[in-house]
Amino acid sequence: MSVAIENARLKVAELGKKMLTSGLVAGTWGNISALVRQEGVMVITPSGMDYANLQPSDIVVLDLQGKVLEGDRKPSSEAPLHLAIYQARHDVAGVVHTHSEVATAFAVVREPILPVVEDAAMLVGGAVAVAEYALPGTEGLAQHVVAALGDRYAVLMANHGLVGVGRHVDEAFTVCQVVEKSAKIYAWARNLGMPMIIPEQDVLALSQVYRNSYGQPKK
Repeated sequence: MSVAIENARLKVAELGKKMLTSGLVAGTWGNISALVRQEGVMVITPSGMDYANLQPSDIVVLDLQGKVLEGDRKPSSEAPLHLAIYQARHDVAGVVHTHSEVATAFAVVREPILPVVEDAAMLVGGAVAVAEYALPGTEGLAQHVVAALGDRYAVLMANHGLVGVGRHVDEAFTVCQVVEKSAKIYAWARNLGMPMIIPEQDVLALSQVYRNSYGQPKK
């Protein structure tokens, strides 16, 4: 295995632990993957393993057709979903699926999370839409998620949870954190009054700033 693949396995294992301690999942649910584009592989969390005890060697390496290349564990049942996103979105190299409580509540009532705070607008690029319901682990679910995700960076799975994507897996994880925070703010704001949604043209401008010039310049 190349250094790039081993580093990706290490990162995914670290984020699995962080996902659990951050309260974005409970038990063994949720999943994380990273695309190692130069090697033509995806690394993904194993099915049904305790994140607290996850080791880099537990992270499964698959080719982009879903064949296991390395690892003794069974890969996440949502591997087809991750692969479908990578095939549809060439700007994405990390996918994180969480069951965070407030975002999932929006998924249960089949209601999108509208852009009400600027950090979520920057990261997501618009409302977090709800994908049509399908059973987990199915090709139907993968197709619905890809369609609802479009060119944005987060999508809800009806009655299931949240998927965040990013240019790398750390960014995808941050998307999930920020969307959960935004969902809480949106829900609280609706109890206080009528939330004011950020205008579409401003959401686009915020997203473009984040994608093109946010943060420190590369050296």
